[in-house]
Amino acid sequence: MACFMTAPSQELLVIVVLLLLSQLELITAEPFLGRTGNPFSAASPSTRFCHVSSDQIEQLHRRFKQLSGDQPTIRKENFNNVPDLELNPIRSKIVRAFFDNRNLRKGPSGLADEINFEDFLTIMSYFRPIDTTMDEEQVELSRKEKLRFLFHMYDSDSDGRITLEEYRNVVEELLSGNPHIEKESARSIADGAMMEAASVCMGQMEPDQVYEGITFEDFLKIWQGIDIETKMHVRFLNMETMALCH
Repeated sequence: MACFMTAPSQELLVIVVLLLLSQLELITAEPFLGRTGNPFSAASPSTRFCHVSSDQIEQLHRRFKQLSGDQPTIRKENFNNVPDLELNPIRSKIVRAFFDNRNLRKGPSGLADEINFEDFLTIMSYFRPIDTTMDEEQVELSRKEKLRFLFHMYDSDSDGRITLEEYRNVVEELLSGNPHIEKESARSIADGAMMEAASVCMGQMEPDQVYEGITFEDFLKIWQGIDIETKMHVRFLNMETMALCH
């Protein structure tokens, strides 16, 4: 059964993406001079770094070194050095996403205490634009990877479902900067969206039936009709690239 959310619910999802991208633009901004060299220039990079140019990796490495204070790893507190970071209402979830073992491909749950440069690249690889040389299967894989990253931001306990409480938490944080929307109103918005997901994804429910939460398969269906490929990418990764692998 097809599962589509109506426009208001989809708009909430898109707003989360835009806030995520605004944060990444701050994190990857490079307001300083100097070159440290490409740390992968003499090695064969992992396949997840394909279609990322050597210049892009070098730029990210310079930014990594600035964030880490010229240390080999970054910890959560290092993100406090990013200007205007505190203005993003979902800041805590975005920073957490950098240390989520699921996003780092290191395990099904848990958070890393620190990340190295390759981990940093792994996170940024979710935000590559779709490459014109990708075939249909590769495009679909890239889309699923982007959506799984977003899904993990909602699914904070790593149980494979976005529960009502988890969805409420994201919406409340998202709307926390709006003085005209009270917490109860934010909860009502989240409750309505979850009810919509339940009714559309499961159809007519029995009176005693409980919707346990949005699975990743449900999440994929919810995003049908939204062009995540053109929304979820960092601007500087749009430049013409020299592929590092074939």
